[in-house]
Amino acid sequence: MERTLSIIKPDAVERNFVGQIISRFEAQGLRPVAMRMMHLSQKEAEGFYAVHSERPFFKDLVSFMTRSPVVVMVLEGEGAVARNREIMGATNPENAAEGTIRKDFAKNIEENSVHGSDSPENAAIEIAYFFRSTEIC
Repeated sequence: MERTLSIIKPDAVERNFVGQIISRFEAQGLRPVAMRMMHLSQKEAEGFYAVHSERPFFKDLVSFMTRSPVVVMVLEGEGAVARNREIMGATNPENAAEGTIRKDFAKNIEENSVHGSDSPENAAIEIAYFFRSTEIC
């Protein structure tokens, strides 16, 4: 059993896609074991995306992620990291496969509806950024 972090981003929350997105994860065998809606502060968003701090899109990313609430959750299942990334689809929704979350819900590459950890190692770091171990069921 593996765990990964998933974030439903502001564009999807604003357009009321939270339930539809969670149901897609559940239908594909990923079970939410921790979840909360929160409004990221600038400091929280900058910390979470610090790996991108030197990239030209960093300020816009932080601004986007702090403009309205997000849903952060821990998903659990067999091969959760890879499975989550498959369900999400390519970062750019124009390149995402039919039936993926990003193909169906994302506005564009900047407002692409969801985030998912890219490796089991990063999943552990990202989960710990948002959740104490006692908050995971």
